[in-house]
Amino acid sequence: MFDKILIANRGEIACRVIKTARRMGIKTVAVYSDADRDALHVEMADEAVHIGPAAAAQSYLVIEKIIEACKQTGAQAVHPGYGFLSEREAFPKALAEAGIVFIGPNPHAIAAMGDKIESKKAAAAAKVSTVPGFLGVIESPEQAVPIANEIGYPVMIKASAGGGGKGMRIAYSADEVAEGFARAKSEAASSFGDDRVFIEKFITDPRHIEIQVLGDKHGNVIYLGERECSIQRRNQKVIEEAPSPLLDEATRRLMGEQAVALAKAVGYDSAGTVEFVAGQDKSFYFLEMNTRLQVEHPVTEMITGIDLVEEMIRVAAGEKLRLAQTDVKLNGWAVESRIYAEDPVRNFLPSTGRLVTYRPPHEGEEHGVTIRNDTGVYEGGEISIYYDPMIAKLVTHAPTRARAIEAQGKALDAFAIDGIRHNIPFLSALMQHPRWQSGHLSTGFIAEEFPQGFKAPAPEGEIALRMAAVAAAIDHLLNERKRQISGQMRPTSAVRFDRERVVMLGRERRDVVIEDIDGGIAVLIEGQARPVSSSWKPGDPVWTGTVGGEAIAVQVRPLLNGMLLSHAGAAVEARVYTHREADLAALMPEKVEADTGKKLLCPMPGLVKAISVKPGQEVKVGEPLCMVEAMKMENVLRAERDGTIAKIHAKEGDSLAVDAVILEFA
Repeated sequence: MFDKILIANRGEIACRVIKTARRMGIKTVAVYSDADRDALHVEMADEAVHIGPAAAAQSYLVIEKIIEACKQTGAQAVHPGYGFLSEREAFPKALAEAGIVFIGPNPHAIAAMGDKIESKKAAAAAKVSTVPGFLGVIESPEQAVPIANEIGYPVMIKASAGGGGKGMRIAYSADEVAEGFARAKSEAASSFGDDRVFIEKFITDPRHIEIQVLGDKHGNVIYLGERECSIQRRNQKVIEEAPSPLLDEATRRLMGEQAVALAKAVGYDSAGTVEFVAGQDKSFYFLEMNTRLQVEHPVTEMITGIDLVEEMIRVAAGEKLRLAQTDVKLNGWAVESRIYAEDPVRNFLPSTGRLVTYRPPHEGEEHGVTIRNDTGVYEGGEISIYYDPMIAKLVTHAPTRARAIEAQGKALDAFAIDGIRHNIPFLSALMQHPRWQSGHLSTGFIAEEFPQGFKAPAPEGEIALRMAAVAAAIDHLLNERKRQISGQMRPTSAVRFDRERVVMLGRERRDVVIEDIDGGIAVLIEGQARPVSSSWKPGDPVWTGTVGGEAIAVQVRPLLNGMLLSHAGAAVEARVYTHREADLAALMPEKVEADTGKKLLCPMPGLVKAISVKPGQEVKVGEPLCMVEAMKMENVLRAERDGTIAKIHAKEGDSLAVDAVILEFA
């Protein structure tokens, strides 16, 4: 076994590998760029080596710098994590020449399976059903359009070396093929250093199901069940679960055996994932193979009890697999939410900045439910524009799917993040969605269920009653503290306006009465007394306690004369008044936001890559105005209506903050 390994990665996956290595008694070496000097993985590792500037192409993607770091520290092996160099055939070859072990598959397997074009050819040769498409490299839009016409729309344009939704575009017409080809090729070059793209048929209403395989260097390969990854946005997975609610045991075995046969055909000898696109009728087609550890590997670990990182390390050290296929048992259900630094109400555009608050829910097992949080950040740390926007992966495991979803919802409610925009409100809303809860999924789920984008809904029904009770309890506690601080004399009995309050949830009015009970208070609302108990204190970002005997968590942020509450996917501005204050507040005029309709505002912090218009130019609806790059994604901003460009405030190369004015219309 190795004494010391280097992790050629950053963020949560680097921290994840360090945890397992530490448990195995293996020392670890971190590498870091200028932007990651104070990163969590640098702090966690036994040693850390600086490898260059913030841009990945000058640091994490430079093989020579990784090898030099190994020589400098005496690391005997390298774990690549995912992304960066993990699926680059040249990387394990260069490591082998330097006498360093690669904790991953052999170069031949990476070449055969890691490249999307080559993997489809290998799958076809192995008689594996594949999606119709053109497997050759396409050089230009002019070549791409007739190929797409022949395949039939819609088509998917994909980067051959891609992953993580980058370098991928769906096209429904020849015009969209031409533009999508250019964007996919450009993103592929900047993200992977490889601009090759190919085209295949896009299967409508599909599900994304993948099989985890594990092989050793002695010819043994097993599969560890499946993961359902159909909840996606822009081809980027958002929620994963294991097992899949679609599959039965017979289909699971068919997919697993096919994945194993494919892996054996290329001599696969590490952890890897065979991805399938599945129809609602349980038909399935080979999509691609990821020759690395997947982002969503924790859900498989939770239902199998197998540490995939440990198995990768043991296999790389030459050990035989410790498990046979008959030893693999699936236990319970696991759900993973990817928590991203992005603004769900601004079409999920990236958000960067400092994590003023970062307080995840408590990890561990309680009452048959396990909570796990894989992360690479900390409170006070910074979300950089240079890398992937993932903050954490929140995983819950329970005996049933329903309980795992319920636990995930509660854990998301208890996850406090401030300083940047994030997608927790959206994830919380998803956990309450009836279609998600029923398991009727497809990769079009988010586009179909949120066609106008996302806006946190106002609370309704039982959720609204809980939030009203929490608002009343918080207001009561604050009032009690104020009276103690002022030293004022108290009447011998309760004052009416002290107990009879009005809770305004947005414009919705609810009359409540506060009653003292043993051990705390009860909030009488709509004729029902709800005991409320909590250890919350002013300044805590999350209110945790019980309302009516049910344990809940509510996000609390102070507002002028009130509080912003978020719970179970709903959000509302709450204010608590006396009856007289409520009557007067109802007479106050509403503040109207300033009109910004004649300005194009930057929707996220990013770099201006191109300005497509000039002052005085007339534009039509849908015409591109400019391109802004953030977190390796190129975002084209288009005209929302016909107009004339009056003034341009930004230029190519500018770094803009969110809501910065890019240009104005006449």
